[in-house]
Amino acid sequence: MPDTRYAVAAVLVTAAVTWGLRALPFAALTPLRASGTVRFLRTRMPAGVMLILLVYCLRDVPVTQTRALAPLAALAVTVGLHLWRRNALLSILAGTAVHTLLASLVFTG
Repeated sequence: MPDTRYAVAAVLVTAAVTWGLRALPFAALTPLRASGTVRFLRTRMPAGVMLILLVYCLRDVPVTQTRALAPLAALAVTVGLHLWRRNALLSILAGTAVHTLLASLVFTG
């Protein structure tokens, strides 16, 4: 059976390390807020991430087959709805619903 002082010390050291690891990102984030690079990335990253996701999701779509209509129609609905309403949640949900309905009901196979 381990010594009580040893167990208490181990718990205290573990707690201190855990607290330090959780506080470290916040401490490192403070000087980065004024950085020009971070400001640039903050404005450009959302569009860049969406572009990467678009290319990744559509890279294997066979555009010459009818089953490609489901993802392409969902993409058109998502983009169109987002440009019209400027609501990301609504756009994503509507695009997902269109893709799910078309892929499962109309373009099976």
